[in-house]
Amino acid sequence: MELFSFPWWSALLAIVLIDLVLAGDNAIVIALAARNLPAEHQRKAIIWGTVGAIAVRSVMTVCVVWLLKIPGLMLVGGLGLLWIAYKLISDASEGDHEGGAATTFWGAMKTIIVADALMGVDNVLGVAGAANGSFDLVVLGLLISIPIVVLGSQLVLRLVEKWPVIIHLGAAVLAFTAAQMIVNEKFLDPLFDGGQTIHDVARMATYVLAIAGVLGMGWYKTRKQES
Repeated sequence: MELFSFPWWSALLAIVLIDLVLAGDNAIVIALAARNLPAEHQRKAIIWGTVGAIAVRSVMTVCVVWLLKIPGLMLVGGLGLLWIAYKLISDASEGDHEGGAATTFWGAMKTIIVADALMGVDNVLGVAGAANGSFDLVVLGLLISIPIVVLGSQLVLRLVEKWPVIIHLGAAVLAFTAAQMIVNEKFLDPLFDGGQTIHDVARMATYVLAIAGVLGMGWYKTRKQES
């Protein structure tokens, strides 16, 4: 992907939106992890927790980008990202944000690092898929995600509460990214990359089914909970 080209900027925009939407729960957990610490230790715990989170997420991102080059894993990653997109909408409709608070500095820092490692899988997978193998975009996505997760907890929460459509927009972007990963799977080239009309239809149908399926299932889950 050529640097600063239209596809590059489009991918970067998708990464920013993915970071913004998926960072909400991570940021809330981090804020809750340090809430019972004395004021002088809260900032220290978040800063050092951030250092650990950066290290963990860097390793995860590099590993995911490398693993997605193995035949078949783009398909698996795309299907996994579809599930994450669906869970994003269904979890949002439940409105639960739970997390444990630590009472010591080291306890809070451990909680922050572990929470980011466990909950950051969706973010790493989404960014790696949107970057489509472009390591400069992977690095930018990583750098963008950290301040959003650690420093933007209240901002992210307010944005999502004020404009709930952000969650659905983010889920649609994730579904689009998942479809892109599936279409770009080398193993499926005979289905999507033949240059004929049937291959174009197959690609378009994959994008439409991914986005419509995620949003449709999310809408059905919300309606079912309201009834």
